[in-house]
Amino acid sequence: MLVEERRQRVLDLVHQSGVAALADLVQQMQVSESTIRRDLDYWHQRGILKRTHGGAIYVGDGSGLPALEDRSASQTEEKRAIAKAAAARIRDGDAILLDGGTTTLEVARLLVGRPLQIVTNSLPIANLFASRRETDLVMIGGYVYPRTGVALGPLSVRMMEDVHVHQTILSVGGVTAKGLFNSNLLLVETERKMLRCADEVVVVADHTKIGRQALAYLCELSAIDTLIVDRGVTDEQRRLVQEAGVRLIVAGESAEGTDEYRNGPA
Repeated sequence: MLVEERRQRVLDLVHQSGVAALADLVQQMQVSESTIRRDLDYWHQRGILKRTHGGAIYVGDGSGLPALEDRSASQTEEKRAIAKAAAARIRDGDAILLDGGTTTLEVARLLVGRPLQIVTNSLPIANLFASRRETDLVMIGGYVYPRTGVALGPLSVRMMEDVHVHQTILSVGGVTAKGLFNSNLLLVETERKMLRCADEVVVVADHTKIGRQALAYLCELSAIDTLIVDRGVTDEQRRLVQEAGVRLIVAGESAEGTDEYRNGPA
C-alpha cells in the first residue's frame, strides 16, 4: 500500500467513527504503531484530526470526499448550465473521460443516447450508459471510495496506461492562482493520470470554487486547457483564469449558451 493510500485509509477510519484508538487502528491497518502515529501526526498538522492520548478525534470537514448526495445539493442550477455548455462541445463519435464529480454527472446525463465512447471511474455515471447500445463504456476500476461510488488510487491509475481520449472532463474542489485542488489525496493521484490521457483537459466548476483551496494539490492552472463556469463568475475570477492562459467558457452568456475567453473576451 502506498503512503498516500495508507494515510487516506487511516483518515477514513477515524472519520467514520469520529474517534479512534491507536491500538484499533494498528489492528485494522496491520502496520506498526509508529507508522500509525506518524499518519495521525500528518493529519493533526493539517488540522483534520486532533491527536489525543492513545488515538485521535476527527475535527475536519473537507478531508475526504463528501457523499454524492451531499455534494449534489449545492449550486444545482449552475452545475446544469455548466453541463449544458460542456456537452455542447462534444461531437458524436468522441471518446470522453469523465471523473466522479457532481457536475460531470450532470454532463453525463446530457450525453445519454449519443454515439460516444465513455470512460469513467464513477459507478453512478457508468450506470447511466451500461445498458445503452449507442455508447461504448469503459469502466476504470480500483478502490471504490465509500458513499461516492468513485474508483481511485494506484489500481485506477494503472488501468489508464493505454487510455487516450479526445476530452477529459474533471471537477475540482478549488481553483486559485496556485493551481487546482481537490479534497482527497488518492483522488488527485488518479486525476493527474486523467490529465495525461486527453487531447484536451476541461474542468467544470461553479464560480464558488474559484478562489477556494482544498486539501490536496492537483496541478498548475496552466496544465488544463479549458475551464467552464457559470454566470456568477466575477471580473477578478475571470482575470485569474485568463492570466494562466486557460480558455474560459461562461455558460449562458451568449445566445449560443457560452462565451469563450482567452486572455480577454473573444
